[in-house]
Amino acid sequence: MRQFFKFVFASCLGVILASFVVTAIMFAVFGAISSAVSTDDTADVKPNTVLAIDFTQAIPEKTNNLPVNPFDFQNNKILGLQEILDLIKKASEDDDIKAIYLNLSGMTGNQVTSRKIRQALADFKASGKKVIAYSHYYPQATYYLASVADQIYVNPIGAVEFQGYGVILAFFKDMLDKLGIEMQVFYAGQFKSATEPFRMNEMSDQNRLQIKEYMEDLYDIFLDDVAASRGITKDSLKAIAEGYLSRDAESSKALGLIDDIKYEDEVRSELKAIVGIEENDDLNSISLQEYAKGPAKTGEYGKGDKIAVVYAEGEINDGIETAGQINGDNYVKILRKIREDDKVKALVLRVNSGGGSVLASDRILREIQLIKDKGIPVVTSMGDVAASGGYYIACNSNKIFAEPNTITGSIGVFGILPSVQKLFNDKLGIHFDTVQTQKYSTAFTPFFKLKDSEFAILQNSVDKTYDRFLTLVAKGRSMTKEEVHAVAQGRVWSGRKAKEIGLVDELGGLEQAIAAAAALAELKDYRTTDYPRIKDPMQQFIEQITGADDGEAIRQTMMKRELGDMYGFYTCVKQMKDMKGPQARLPFMLYAE
Repeated sequence: MRQFFKFVFASCLGVILASFVVTAIMFAVFGAISSAVSTDDTADVKPNTVLAIDFTQAIPEKTNNLPVNPFDFQNNKILGLQEILDLIKKASEDDDIKAIYLNLSGMTGNQVTSRKIRQALADFKASGKKVIAYSHYYPQATYYLASVADQIYVNPIGAVEFQGYGVILAFFKDMLDKLGIEMQVFYAGQFKSATEPFRMNEMSDQNRLQIKEYMEDLYDIFLDDVAASRGITKDSLKAIAEGYLSRDAESSKALGLIDDIKYEDEVRSELKAIVGIEENDDLNSISLQEYAKGPAKTGEYGKGDKIAVVYAEGEINDGIETAGQINGDNYVKILRKIREDDKVKALVLRVNSGGGSVLASDRILREIQLIKDKGIPVVTSMGDVAASGGYYIACNSNKIFAEPNTITGSIGVFGILPSVQKLFNDKLGIHFDTVQTQKYSTAFTPFFKLKDSEFAILQNSVDKTYDRFLTLVAKGRSMTKEEVHAVAQGRVWSGRKAKEIGLVDELGGLEQAIAAAAALAELKDYRTTDYPRIKDPMQQFIEQITGADDGEAIRQTMMKRELGDMYGFYTCVKQMKDMKGPQARLPFMLYAE
């Protein structure tokens, strides 16, 4: 009995000590959160201040609309494109902001995003203020943004990488054959090349043609913009790229790609001179994130009529709701809420997606149609990419806007079912056998190669989905199915070309799309309201520690930290693993460097 009480006492003591430890940890965590939340949330902009901008993280369309670090108790916002544009415009009108300093070492971003920021910076310059750019080294995508600056500087050891556009695709067929894995693919559209890496060892002629055409179009836009900013002819820029003439800082300067070679401290000294302070004085600078803490826009909340702006960015899926992705269930709820709000008079859909699940895309399109049936006009604004499933959800809009260098189209469908029968049989010595009540009871599994009749069923499903896709686009764009098929078949287009062939109506951005929506709804006095609602860090943290979000944000944060620039390839493989049913997605992953 004494031994029994001793064990009971020890167990109770252990529980009590563990409770104290857990409580102490929770107090420390919430203390850190309280400290972060209680800090002054107002931007302190002193006279003669430089707005310091860097882009070391991916830029979402909407602020914080991507998985955030669950342990970032300082509540650092990951600014979205639209807020960045608004802040640059605000800075142009702020008498305390005298210049913008672009420190672009480590920048990431796609061409449409960069082009919109370039345009905002050009407007800032037009207000009579200076933009200065510096980087240790300029990759081509980074230089595109920097080229709009009044002065461009590079580190003495750096250079401008200027070599033209190129695409490298990996093909896995031989590797899969050696492993005994056969990727059984089903696709509709001769340009729908998403399955090529699994069934071929090189690009098809059709894929090579489409990549060359849209890549040359994007490159032409890139050259036009750089030539206009730097006062260098397009032919000269092409010659620089063709000969790979920009090889070090000295050659970059001699070619006119940069203005001078300097260390960062020298650039800061020049900024002091620009804003009119002495060399020995401290440079007043404020980051874009800090500047965003300034007073929010006021004066709109009393307006009754609303234009709903829905940001649809990331993969379209049927899985768990995750920030930065278009989850079918979540977006159906959002659109239904908008439809039931009598104050909403127009909808603007901001799409930045290469597609994904056909089922989720179709459910979203259905809700958009119901909104239109209520007499609410719908306008789509396309970002970096609005292709395949991204175009699917946009096709029935009253009006579609795209940027000239938007990637769009890819109207096609595919499916993949791997067969691991050879891998298990020949490599691992594992065999499977079945008992079934009907002919197809155990069909469509990876353990057996598809029979001809099974293959035909899946191909027929893909063909029917493609036919439905064509029908929807034809109805939405007032074209015949034959006309749509001629420009579809999975083919990818630039926004500029898409306008020529009738897949979009106008070239322009979100601001133009909102104005068009207001005109269609005959609104003069209105306010905009944005969706999805982004959960604040505290709510996300509580959901993560209670398991309410299945820990997805924590997993993504850890994977990003470990994989760095390779994280995009991880997400691509994960998407392939999670595919269910026919897919309407872009046949490649966008990656700017």
